[in-house]
Amino acid sequence: MKDSARIAILFLIVAGILALALGGYFGFISQRFNVSLVAVQAWVSTRFVAIQEFITLPRESASLIRRNAELEAEVSRLQAQVVQYKQQVSQTEALAALVNFSRSNPESSYTAASVIGRDPSPFLHYIIIDRGSADGLRRGMPVVTEKGLVGRIDAVIANAARIQLITDPGSSVNVRLEKAGREAALAGSVSGDLSLELLAQDVPVETGDILLTSGLGGGYPPDLIVGQVLNIRKRDSDLFQQVTIQPVVDFSALKIVLIITDFRPVDITPLLQIP
Repeated sequence: MKDSARIAILFLIVAGILALALGGYFGFISQRFNVSLVAVQAWVSTRFVAIQEFITLPRESASLIRRNAELEAEVSRLQAQVVQYKQQVSQTEALAALVNFSRSNPESSYTAASVIGRDPSPFLHYIIIDRGSADGLRRGMPVVTEKGLVGRIDAVIANAARIQLITDPGSSVNVRLEKAGREAALAGSVSGDLSLELLAQDVPVETGDILLTSGLGGGYPPDLIVGQVLNIRKRDSDLFQQVTIQPVVDFSALKIVLIITDFRPVDITPLLQIP
């Protein structure tokens, strides 16, 4: 009898639970359970990811550091190649310009040379080239670019030569004002500025006038472009004008030059000395 009562009571409890479930009375409890379950799953997932990252991060960091170093090395290599290609393009363009100049001036013979050094003194203006007496170069030969006059060879050894630029304070070039047709002396300076000397006040000069070598004095062949008038100053108390010249050559960017090898300078100094 007791067993039958227990079975009956258990049956009633199960039936009651089913009736409550079918009636939707357990929805709130189920929802709360699901929320709790989701929270537990999120907590477990977060801790699992953290543990996984803790285990794998050192290996991934080392890989990233190694890859970053490889990329930086590749960037450096490519940048070096870009600089090298730019230098090659610049040198090729300079050579092409010099070739065009020599072809357009076939009356002279030329030897090309690369600039390999500069005088370290701030008071002198010289450059060193990689050609010398073994290449037929001699002291006094004029040096030009496709733009105009650079200077002349001041000293030479077997495989190198030193060029005195026209901006050097010891340089003097006899020039002619193309428009006025008058001669003057172009002098360099310690600062590298160029100016005309002994130009009378009555000589008509205008800004932008072109200067060419006159050929007088025997130091340079005639009609080489030197520069143009930059500034003019006249004062009644002076015998000569003060004229500043802008050279046509950028001496700071010289890389390749041409030496006029068939010109032989003539030293007329002894003829000008008073007996």
